[in-house]
Amino acid sequence: MDSIIEVQRQTHEEIERFERALATVLSKPHSTQRAKLVNEHKASQILDRIASRARTLHDTYQDEATRKAEIDAISGSKPDDLDEFYSRIGKIKEYHLKYPGQVVGGFELELAALVDNDVGEAGGDDYEEEDPISLLFSGEEAYGRYLDLYVHHTAYVNLKNIVKRLSYLQYLDTLAASEHSLIHQEIPKETRYSKDYENYITALYSYILSFSKKTQPLVDLSTQQKLAELEFDSLWTDGKIPGWSDPQSEDARASGNVEGKGIWCNACQKHYSKQTVYDAHLTSKKHVKAAARQAMTPSVNPNGTMSDGHSTVHLNAKGSRIRTSAQLTFLTTVLLSSLVQTLIETKSNVERRFSLTAKEREAELIEKPAVAPAPATNADDNTNEEEEEEEERIYNPLKLPLGWDGKPIPYWLYKLHGLGVEYRCEICSDHVYMGRKNFDRHFQESRHAFGMRALGLPNTKHFHEITRIEDALALAEKLKREGKQEIFQQETMEELEDDEGNVYNRKTYEDLKKQGLI
Repeated sequence: MDSIIEVQRQTHEEIERFERALATVLSKPHSTQRAKLVNEHKASQILDRIASRARTLHDTYQDEATRKAEIDAISGSKPDDLDEFYSRIGKIKEYHLKYPGQVVGGFELELAALVDNDVGEAGGDDYEEEDPISLLFSGEEAYGRYLDLYVHHTAYVNLKNIVKRLSYLQYLDTLAASEHSLIHQEIPKETRYSKDYENYITALYSYILSFSKKTQPLVDLSTQQKLAELEFDSLWTDGKIPGWSDPQSEDARASGNVEGKGIWCNACQKHYSKQTVYDAHLTSKKHVKAAARQAMTPSVNPNGTMSDGHSTVHLNAKGSRIRTSAQLTFLTTVLLSSLVQTLIETKSNVERRFSLTAKEREAELIEKPAVAPAPATNADDNTNEEEEEEEERIYNPLKLPLGWDGKPIPYWLYKLHGLGVEYRCEICSDHVYMGRKNFDRHFQESRHAFGMRALGLPNTKHFHEITRIEDALALAEKLKREGKQEIFQQETMEELEDDEGNVYNRKTYEDLKKQGLI
């Protein structure tokens, strides 16, 4: 067993070397998103090791008895006490003679793995093994530059009683507004109180928290979440969470027994403010029928509890679910407030990809794996990668659409094509198309064709420019009627000629042919 004094000295040395390594990592330039994430994750790992060593050092200093015994053993206060000292010196010399030049322990390897192992050094097929950061993100997230919320958007639009089915871009705008107010205030209260919403907000919170931890490894998110939970508890107790409230207090207000004053009639489920009014209603037919019905079913008091206690359990379960949903909504809003810029960049990237053709999207997917794992063989490769990253950050204050090259189109072209004009199609679930060209083109796209199939109508040229469901159904009925007339006209007006040159209409020709006269 090593000396406790030596363990403390070695731990102090490791902490100091970790601190110098942390300074080295943080001083590295990181112009690209990938380099920035790699440096921050390395810094986070070093900080974890420093904290672990500090806890070990604190525990050794708390063991005063062992420290005192060790100091007494090596102090040499008596003439024969030096035997222990020389015995230890001999063991050290013997070890180094037996293992010359060997590094004691694995600290050097641990430190080298944190500081010297750069991403992309291996290259080739071993890239993913050498780049664990790439395994943390999906392809849509692009090393934490964008959010991948497609699954959560699908869960959102499938919630019941949603007033308006938002598109993916509108959904991102809704989440980006979290810096001003609580998210999802547009959802009806009965939907927010449901089990489906609880499942949706739980999945969204888990994803946003995981994404924040991966993209912000140096931020103490645990402490921030604990403070946010304390703030929520205070606001919930005071009833200051907008759009959310305790169902027990709502039932109390609905029964009129907010302050506990007046008289409650269990049979009629009504609150009476005066004794005389309560006595007068006891003889009414309504009360007699309600009292007879109450004898067959459990009674309910103004606090929402039934005589058999089942309503109390139901109300407590419902209240717990509503409070959980409100808390997760509040915590998700706090997390999203720090990701507003990421949401804006995500929306810009989605708009850019919408402007690409199918071949350009396929080419982009093929090119990305080839560019990412390329090893930095010299300084020129690093410089080119940094310049490409800087070019992707484009100044676009007018929010112009992005062209095929990922850059905003000219403003005159934006005005020429009328891309600032909105065209709404009810058949496409109220989807909005910007510009006349996109609007005309969408009639042959899969979204509009799916909407027409859902209505049981063919997506033919007759329905071009028709965007309202009512108009499409009316036109279909009209075409059916006119279709019958066209068939009749074809039978009567089409002319056919026999072998002798005689001309008949189609119906007469077929009748004569059946009789064998032609």
